[in-house]
Amino acid sequence: MDFIFMLTQHDKTVPNCLEVLDNIGHIGISHIGFKDLGVDTDTLSTLTKRIKNTGAMSYMEVVSTTRKGVQTSIQTASKIGVDRVLGGQEIEFAMEVLKTTNVGYYPFPGRPTGHPTQLEGSPVDVKKDCIRIRAAGCPGVDLLAYRATQSDPLELVRAARAGLDTGYLIVAGSVDSPARIRELAEAGADAFTIGSAVFEGTFAPGNSSIVHQCQQILAVCEQLA
Repeated sequence: MDFIFMLTQHDKTVPNCLEVLDNIGHIGISHIGFKDLGVDTDTLSTLTKRIKNTGAMSYMEVVSTTRKGVQTSIQTASKIGVDRVLGGQEIEFAMEVLKTTNVGYYPFPGRPTGHPTQLEGSPVDVKKDCIRIRAAGCPGVDLLAYRATQSDPLELVRAARAGLDTGYLIVAGSVDSPARIRELAEAGADAFTIGSAVFEGTFAPGNSSIVHQCQQILAVCEQLA
């Protein structure tokens, strides 16, 4: 299981993201990301470069709620050179913008709504979306399983796994405990994102430091390897 540490809280990039990155750069996190909201584009550009300098893969998750906003964020992701763009559902647009780059696009299956984003849709909907997304050439999806409002989260994960076949399944949003990570692994997820639970110190009670929280998450992933 890949742990993607998101420099985010409440679906926005934290204002001190560069400082946080400096503090955790030495502990071996190999996947680090941020949202398209919360800080300006210059900061996101600098952040992307610094993430890559740590040797980690960089991610931008798109949580803008309008079609224009999503498209603008995808264009921004292309310009600043992130490795993977997560979220949104502008598949044709993203594939066109990113076709001359090495950037991978992992859209949302189901029906994302609002901000912070919630997820509507059934397992059948999610499976169909994943099949369609893979057919369009995307390497995987970004599933908001624990933000589901109409279905059991793990049923959605299993449905996505079935629809993706060998595609890369990322589960994002509200992953906040070792138990949830283990559940996701058993259901077929390849990776998960955590942001708020780290910044709020709730993943591993007893020591609220960001470094400690991340180390505890990495330890769970090692146990699952």
